[in-house]
Amino acid sequence: MTDVQRPPQSAHELSFVPRELPNLRSNYGNYVDRNTVSWLRPTSLSTPLDEMRRRYEADGYLWVKDLLSREDVYDMRELYFSHLSPAGILAPSTSPRAGIFNPELDPLNHQGLGGTPLKAAQPLLDAIHAHPSYRSFLAHPSLRAFVRALTGWDKEVMLNRALLRHNVPRSLSTGIHYDQLFLRAGDPVFLTAWVPIGDCTAEGGGLMYLENSCSVGEACEKEFVQRQEADAMSREERVDAFNRHMGEGGHLSHDAREFSLERGKGRKWMVADYEAGDVVFHSPWMVHGATKNEDEGGRIRLATDLRFYEEGARLDERWMRTFYHGDGL
Repeated sequence: MTDVQRPPQSAHELSFVPRELPNLRSNYGNYVDRNTVSWLRPTSLSTPLDEMRRRYEADGYLWVKDLLSREDVYDMRELYFSHLSPAGILAPSTSPRAGIFNPELDPLNHQGLGGTPLKAAQPLLDAIHAHPSYRSFLAHPSLRAFVRALTGWDKEVMLNRALLRHNVPRSLSTGIHYDQLFLRAGDPVFLTAWVPIGDCTAEGGGLMYLENSCSVGEACEKEFVQRQEADAMSREERVDAFNRHMGEGGHLSHDAREFSLERGKGRKWMVADYEAGDVVFHSPWMVHGATKNEDEGGRIRLATDLRFYEEGARLDERWMRTFYHGDGL
């Protein structure tokens, strides 16, 4: 048998053997055609910075493997679900570190941020966002040092309104959007870091990105601006992600299949099997959403998203307050 010749692999490149593409869907509509799904490209920490920057600029995202300590991430997961356990969200005889959803419950009654959490859970969710251990996690030295290295900034400013989002199996997921939709009172010069807090397969509700979609996000925003100007909207109305021109929850769509075919003009949704310690950085214009959580083991998807600006940039001051229910954002 003739040996198959493969191109040489750089020392920093990850050896990635993709499995069969999963069946995925978003909140509404049918399963996404597998022909319009592909795998997100992982990047090793050993990759030269110049190459990382090139990938980010070209692709609109950078998925960095093993940036954070796996133990640190799971400690945060344990804290979150321990704090939320009075709401009865966890399966009996399971640990907060595992974060397994109680299958006897109605998932629509146990949504996280972006959904409609039970009123009894809202004070718990507010409190965990102000918890000293969460605020310390957001200042993780490995994360902050990497942000400065990737961007070349001397000093970064993180918006205090960082968000913890859980997504239980069979519930609603994050709709399709680009981040500038929600941060219009500042310039689109920030860096988003999405941190999965625990392992999360492609079927488990992780983020999916529409390939080469920064131009799609910018085009959508241009259309919104034109409509707002035609309606003579006030500045306060224009920066509101929930104004009358916006979709449900401020999102572009909740049907991934339809959006990729129509607005995305056939672009593929890129998905991944994320592991604790991974971080995905993406552009303010990159179109993304989350798959429905159909994890076979009942794991609750938990993640946090952070936004960084260079010190001195015009940021969205509304987001400098710690999250609480009813903050209007």
